Amino acid sequence: MNRTSAPVDAPATGAWEGLVTTALLGTDRRTPPGTGPGPEAPVALLDAAAVETVRRRAGLRPARAAERPQPAPEDPRPPLPPAAARRLALLLADRPGASGGGRRGTAPDLTELLPQWLAAANARGFAPPPQMLPALLDAARGRTDLRPEALEFAGPRALWLARLNPDWRFALRSAPGGGAALPHLEADEDVRQLWQEGLFAERVALLSALRSRDPAAARDLLATTWSTERAEDRLMFLDSLRTGLNPDDEPFLEQALADRSRNVRATAAELLSALPGSALAARMGARAEACVAIDHTQVPQATRDTQAAKAAAATEASGAAVATPTIVVEAPHECDPDMERDGVVAKPPAGRGERSWWFGQLVEAAPLGIWSRRLGGRTPREIVALPVADDWQGELHAAWCRAAVRQRDAEWSRALLGEPSAPEAGGPGAVSLAERAKLLGTLDAAERAGWVAGFIATHGLSEAFQLLGVCAVPWAPPLGRAVVDALNIARDAGSYPWSFSGVMGLAERCLDPSEAGRLDALLAVPDEPENASPGAGGYWAEAFQRLVTTLRLRAAMTEELNTP
Repeated sequence: MNRTSAPVDAPATGAWEGLVTTALLGTDRRTPPGTGPGPEAPVALLDAAAVETVRRRAGLRPARAAERPQPAPEDPRPPLPPAAARRLALLLADRPGASGGGRRGTAPDLTELLPQWLAAANARGFAPPPQMLPALLDAARGRTDLRPEALEFAGPRALWLARLNPDWRFALRSAPGGGAALPHLEADEDVRQLWQEGLFAERVALLSALRSRDPAAARDLLATTWSTERAEDRLMFLDSLRTGLNPDDEPFLEQALADRSRNVRATAAELLSALPGSALAARMGARAEACVAIDHTQVPQATRDTQAAKAAAATEASGAAVATPTIVVEAPHECDPDMERDGVVAKPPAGRGERSWWFGQLVEAAPLGIWSRRLGGRTPREIVALPVADDWQGELHAAWCRAAVRQRDAEWSRALLGEPSAPEAGGPGAVSLAERAKLLGTLDAAERAGWVAGFIATHGLSEAFQLLGVCAVPWAPPLGRAVVDALNIARDAGSYPWSFSGVMGLAERCLDPSEAGRLDALLAVPDEPENASPGAGGYWAEAFQRLVTTLRLRAAMTEELNTP
């Protein structure tokens, strides 16, 4: 239907801006050109805006058509089974609750199951449904912990989409070389050209890929431009040598000890100390040996430490005071230039003494194999059990812990961890639970799980949260049973239930789904002891119900992924 209104004069330059101003002020304060105040003024304004819109569009020169995007690359992986695809849609649709505080209710937390689902799908080599890629990238955008698994599952089409949507550019940054295609590693000329002319991210990706395939070729490629690289780039490139580190890398790393950058020197020294047969390790071992010795003349006081007390009790019956071998420490009195060249940092952090700081670095970088020879042929367990004079035990054992982790020495790790049932939750050598978690990382998965299970049986769950985090998922049966038994004990004791929410959340993600049947007896609301927290029984029942529901959901997820 056409409107009739007063004629509109041909707009002058800036007519559109004038119409916008009129609309903002209102036609009762300012009327369109050629129209007086009144009820027709708004209609005239709209008509004038319509005419000006057509005029503006008609005056535009046609732009050259944009180049059509290349088709998305093919994904050769098999598609998800239909049931698994439906499950993925549910997991991606779930969003964390907006309410604060601890999560309540018996429904599983689907956002915490998504990483596990992605890992399982990647292990089976499935490709995602194309229509779910936007939701998958949106989920990865909001959770950095989700990105590695999500981008692996999304496959090559994720990079194709990321180039079209700025919100997903993180996928390009996360991909090797910023999403750029690397040349075939067998094409030597293409590899050299990219190394000489590529962007920094491309060069890092190239070096990492080549290092994984041919460590020597990657090292030789790095050597061709090493002297001309920036210090921060040299540090990143040097870090790539951790992959496939071997004795053949020693000459290159020895040269890096003379680098202009202190950070590069420190990284080179760390890598060399991880090679127990290197010349640097031998030099650091000689320095550390000069600081540590056995003293056979000291008579321990029964109150000094556990080892001394045992020795005193053993000799009390004979009435004789027998000297117990004791480790004595004489820390370095200076940090000379040779020590600094080998990676010893001269200036200690705030609150640390210079001599203990230097001593710890020497012991940490020394090969662990020297200590048996230096300390009377004793085994690592026997060495750790020796008393240490003058309050040096903490410093010495902490340095041995760092050395065991760096050198991946399982025997020393076992000695420093001690027995999981030992009364001292801190262990004979570890200075903290964080140190124990690192030591456990040097053991195989089964031994790690067994040790943590024994620790929980003795010390409960409050001390074990960090240790659970290093155990393989799903938890081995002994560890799963130990966690469930400890939770049951806490429940029956009327313990404050919210303090176990972290462990309960770990159990939901890590407990073997086959354990769900053992938990049915814990679903009822227990009788609350007199000293229990108000409402604790209901919370425990609710938490166990959520745990059982989550375990059964995880079992269903696995079955869906295994369906042909």
